[in-house]
Amino acid sequence: MKFGWVEVALTAASVANANPLAYSPPSYPSPWMTGAGEWSEAYTRAVEFVSNLTLAEKVNLTTGAGWEQERCVGETGGIPRLGMWGMCMQDSPLGLRFSDYNSGFPSGVNVAATWDKRLAYQRGMAMGEEHRDKGVDVQLGPVAGPLGKYPDGGRNWEGFAPDPVLTGVMMAETIKGMQDAGVIACAKHWIGNEQEHFRQSGEAVGYGYNITQSISSNIDDRTIHELYMWPFVDAIRAGVGSVMCSYNQINNSYGCANSYTLNHLLKGELGFQGFVMSDWGAHHSGVESTLAGLDMSMPGDVYLGSPYSYWGTNLTISVLNGTVPEWRIDDMAVRIMSAYYKVGRDRHRTPPNFSSWTRDEYGFEHAMVSEGWEKANERVNVQRDHANVIRKLGADSTVLLKNTRGALPLTHNEKFVAILGEDAGSNAYGANGCDDRGCNNGTLAMGWGSGTANFPYLITPEQAIQNEVLDYSNGRTNVFAVTDNWALDKVASTAAQADVSLVFVNADSGEGFISVDGNEGDRKNLTLWGNGEEVIKTATQNCNNTVVVIHSTAAVLISDWYDNDNITAILWAGLPGQESGRSLVDVLYGRVNPGAKSPFTWGKTRKDYGPDIVTVPNNGADAPQDNFEDGLFIDYRRFDKDNIEPIYEFGYGLSYTSFAFSDLKVTPLNSSPYKPTVGKTKKAPVLGEVGEVSENIFPSGINRVTQYLYPWLNSTDLRASSGDPDYGMESSEYLPEGVADGSPQDLLPSSGNSGGNPGLFEDLYQITATITNTGSVSGDEVPQLYVSLGGAGDPKKVLRSFDRVTIAPGQTLQWTTTLNRRDVSNWDTNSQNWVVSDAPKKVFVGNSSRKLPLSADLPASQ
Repeated sequence: MKFGWVEVALTAASVANANPLAYSPPSYPSPWMTGAGEWSEAYTRAVEFVSNLTLAEKVNLTTGAGWEQERCVGETGGIPRLGMWGMCMQDSPLGLRFSDYNSGFPSGVNVAATWDKRLAYQRGMAMGEEHRDKGVDVQLGPVAGPLGKYPDGGRNWEGFAPDPVLTGVMMAETIKGMQDAGVIACAKHWIGNEQEHFRQSGEAVGYGYNITQSISSNIDDRTIHELYMWPFVDAIRAGVGSVMCSYNQINNSYGCANSYTLNHLLKGELGFQGFVMSDWGAHHSGVESTLAGLDMSMPGDVYLGSPYSYWGTNLTISVLNGTVPEWRIDDMAVRIMSAYYKVGRDRHRTPPNFSSWTRDEYGFEHAMVSEGWEKANERVNVQRDHANVIRKLGADSTVLLKNTRGALPLTHNEKFVAILGEDAGSNAYGANGCDDRGCNNGTLAMGWGSGTANFPYLITPEQAIQNEVLDYSNGRTNVFAVTDNWALDKVASTAAQADVSLVFVNADSGEGFISVDGNEGDRKNLTLWGNGEEVIKTATQNCNNTVVVIHSTAAVLISDWYDNDNITAILWAGLPGQESGRSLVDVLYGRVNPGAKSPFTWGKTRKDYGPDIVTVPNNGADAPQDNFEDGLFIDYRRFDKDNIEPIYEFGYGLSYTSFAFSDLKVTPLNSSPYKPTVGKTKKAPVLGEVGEVSENIFPSGINRVTQYLYPWLNSTDLRASSGDPDYGMESSEYLPEGVADGSPQDLLPSSGNSGGNPGLFEDLYQITATITNTGSVSGDEVPQLYVSLGGAGDPKKVLRSFDRVTIAPGQTLQWTTTLNRRDVSNWDTNSQNWVVSDAPKKVFVGNSSRKLPLSADLPASQ
């Protein structure tokens, strides 16, 4: 066990030159918070608060109490002297995990499918209200990592889309909603966390591989800036309070101890003002991670349930012995408290009123060690009217992929409705019958893992369709369901009698600590689950009006059946949450005109998408190497580059009406020349005094909980108090140059207070286009603007703006948007800054990535 610094010599290499190991260069010191912009008031209050803390109290803010030691999935120590209990961190990106009387929201990928910024905000606000009312301080979401490099990546659905702009906008709106509700949002997982296989070496043992380190995501400088960092920039500009560092390594340096990605990129270049929190079990070192930019260890222990911590007492020691400078622990505490004040936690706060570890009314206060019997769950109902938001979001995220012969909307005149497929029905164990949704029984409304929430109920398609049919027919009709995917004879006989057969199929995925049917988090293929293809085949052989509904975490392979003439309609409903059936029925029967667009590409084969997930170790027993050789070319960008025709392209979706685009106009705006940032920071602020060793001894009068992680020392002998057999490794002679330098530092040319150089976000062009509803019913359209940057190494086009607008039949609407400097720039690795190249640039507008009827040249900009 190494609580101190351990220097590992790595081969200095880049992905591009294919040397054995990619390398992440050191970057020190860790930038200190400035309190710039909208952080000013919160920063001032945080500095005042932290200035009055002892060293042990500062450390308590940074270190979790240990797994299952408090009510939340992670909870820091408190400051009893000031009446402050520990800060509560709770999953998930789509609602409250391990709780009750809360809502089960649609997933992030459904939010992306709406292309609706307002709905993203409303969902964020609703989730934030529920977390706030349960006593949560930090909601662990939203997600931009994984971005979606791999279509079969296990946790893609927790995020939004494999496009940085669509993800960035939805990320920002979600954060605004959450933090306006009074909880701190946590943008995760920073960065390159694109697959579940090998994210933790311990998990790999479970599927037969003995590796010593987590996988390394090897990403080149340009790709990390133009693709994977992009949505995090939007999160920072939205004021996000915290960022979670990831399990994986980046260029062979662990995400939570990577000084380049944390110090240089996140805090230095992007000017992130909040705090960096470790993922659960992603904290691998003491002094190393402290100096590399980590601010909070979650849940605090070396591994879940361990009695040891890299921080806690050891962090106190590292400050007392001078290894960690006083300004660094001050900065950690100020960042945490600034986020706390920024969202108004001091106004909204209530102690957690639930337990993550039992649904019983009474349970142990410290569940890990079975101590402190108490009332654990107060059964506070926080659902409000959020079912309305969930139902609307579910309907507005349902993508109509195919609709022939006027199959949809249904008319209520169907005499016999067949509902076919297990995905239409209930989980025989109950909606919450599988822990963390870790099975694929019944209809699919969430993936699995820590990114889930308990359902208060789950309206299945079978229930909703049956109710709809019977309500309108007063019982004078036939509606039957066959929900056994292997009872193909029953499927056939029921379909043969039907006016319309509604076939439900799915494909699931989730987090790597759970394996479902051999899918170890990541999907083992892109096919449908549970005999789904045979259910479709059987239905189409017996019914010439078959409608297929897909619930899936991302794309599935549909080449074998999508163009079957007997399949009259196809809908993708994603992971719609608790109102699943009602949302779908709203679309099927035309109460909602579908306006959703696919947030990913539907390819003909898995090969179309590019490299496979790394599922076999490729570096001996050491960290598997995932070389991001596809660079910028993921999803639609790869299809464009390789001239591959998809089945349904990114941004595609049909409506019950039709739209026409015309009159594209580009107007250059007055803008200033881009200027690199120059100058220096102020020196690191030091708040208070470290104090004597004797002042940090464990105080008397505290009932000491077994295995609880405290900040105090057991004696004045630092070595004995550490519990670390390698104590002493953290002496300054082992530390990289500059780690403790609190003097003014040079500013990076691309840096700025919130997301980077402010010149990047100056608008350069205004673009207008006219959209007309040429059909007979009101509907939503999603105008999409793409830009060709024109360079030899650039994608053919990249999404840069979009909106969702409602237009009445015959109505014409003028859509107006802007492009800023970031939208038309490339990252230049030589100057380490953004540049607008001399290559000719074009703008395209339409309603999908391959239906872009309008185009115009962009005039040269400054």
